[in-house]
Amino acid sequence: MRYAEPETVEEGVTLLASTEHSRCIAGGATLVAMMNAGHIAPAMLVSLHRMRELFTLTESADGLWLGAMMSHRVVAAETRLRGAMAVVRSAASQLAHPSIRNMGTIGGSVCLADPSTEMPVALVAASARVEIAGPGGRRLVPVEDVLVDRFKTSLSHGEIVTRILLPRGVEGAVGHHLRFSRVSGDYPTVSLSLILAMQGDTCSHVRVVVGSCGPVPLHVAAADQRLIHTALGEEDVAAAGQFLAHAASPIDDVRGSAEYRRMLIPRLLGRALTQARELAHV
Repeated sequence: MRYAEPETVEEGVTLLASTEHSRCIAGGATLVAMMNAGHIAPAMLVSLHRMRELFTLTESADGLWLGAMMSHRVVAAETRLRGAMAVVRSAASQLAHPSIRNMGTIGGSVCLADPSTEMPVALVAASARVEIAGPGGRRLVPVEDVLVDRFKTSLSHGEIVTRILLPRGVEGAVGHHLRFSRVSGDYPTVSLSLILAMQGDTCSHVRVVVGSCGPVPLHVAAADQRLIHTALGEEDVAAAGQFLAHAASPIDDVRGSAEYRRMLIPRLLGRALTQARELAHV
């Protein structure tokens, strides 16, 4: 296996494109574990650690650009992630445990496309867009178009995720992430990210996304529409929760059965909405 530490994205793209079965390495926690288990055997590893542009956070009129090499710990501590963008900060602060948050990166979470972890769920809720560099230049695509299946992305050979755009979102909105797991630090049995805006006691905007209940984060527009223009009463939340539960395609594993996960979705939705409303009034 070959190993390289290019200093620019362009050099990294050239190396990746010129070698079959090449992989990027960012934090490395999951990639190295997969190599040790014999699941993958890259012919080349291209380190992203010397590419300075991947570590920067920049502000624009559209929102905040997060460099792909920003660790979850750094994202969790970033106070500029306010309003709707706070959903990503909230998810980063709850992801796994401190050692993983120190190593793992936001770009790595996108490229891994693990449907059971926190960050993809929050990024879909935030309507994030992903900048991708490749042999043909750079392109900006919705995060949903990158996450196409369990551990599978739409990235082509030779492409690198460079940064992620978080839109500022609806005026007055708040972002919140909630997870349910058997023990602290474990993968969530179910997780839920949402963006919520209220006008008085009435919901004016909401976007709900569920994790750990399918091959990609689950967003159901009908569930959002069921909550908008309501006071988020028990009947409204239960109906929206059922939309999500019926659309979910969870698996049975050691963290819970598919039936159990579907049962959790409406309950987690009610709890997350209550907590988000409290944040909106802080």
